Amino acid sequence: QVQLVESGGGLVQPGGSLRLSCAASGRIFSINVMGWYRQAPGKQRELVAYIAGGGSAKYADSVKGRFTSSRDFNANTMYLQMNSLKPEDTAVYYCNADISTLVGISTVRGDYWGQGTQVTVSS
Repeated sequence: QVQLVESGGGLVQPGGSLRLSCAASGRIFSINVMGWYRQAPGKQRELVAYIAGGGSAKYADSVKGRFTSSRDFNANTMYLQMNSLKPEDTAVYYCNADISTLVGISTVRGDYWGQGTQVTVSS
């Protein structure tokens, strides 16, 4: 099986920074897409950023210019550097990945989620 483990959330003042990490482990053959979503209280989960294959990161308009996402392919880890944080960035942030796993001599593609990490931006 595959596990996604996030870390790095916390409480920060407006204008501050946080760095989230998401580490994938298990019988991973390949990670096709990795991304970050967030869900604020009373709102739907929304896409924040994603990286498909070896491509460049794509971002939601609300975080462009403030958030930067990157991947360490060797470590199966994705990062989200969040700068100039605003109160409206407060949410639970989830890591998501489209991963192909080894099953015998075949690969099976699946969609996986981390447990989420709370980010609170408040003075």
